[in-house]
Amino acid sequence: MRSRYSAYALKLPLYLLATWHTDTRPAILDLNDESALKWIGLQIKGSQQISAECAQVEFVARYKENGKAERLHETSTFVKVNDAWYYLNGVHE
Repeated sequence: MRSRYSAYALKLPLYLLATWHTDTRPAILDLNDESALKWIGLQIKGSQQISAECAQVEFVARYKENGKAERLHETSTFVKVNDAWYYLNGVHE
């Protein structure tokens, strides 16, 4: 989760795509549309192991868009494939 937040902050779409599960991964990820965003913090609220191959992470990511403070509150689901964790989907809180 932390590495994906960092990848958004650093605008690293290839890393994000590489850590996104193939069932839900977009064909392309254009972060240029987010040029007005500045990521300013991540708080992990909790995590839950659903099974050996599935886990959830609840987080709040704070950012500024055109100088206005905003936040993204999400519970993300990750699945483990061949000893690596991949982002599957998220539900906004």
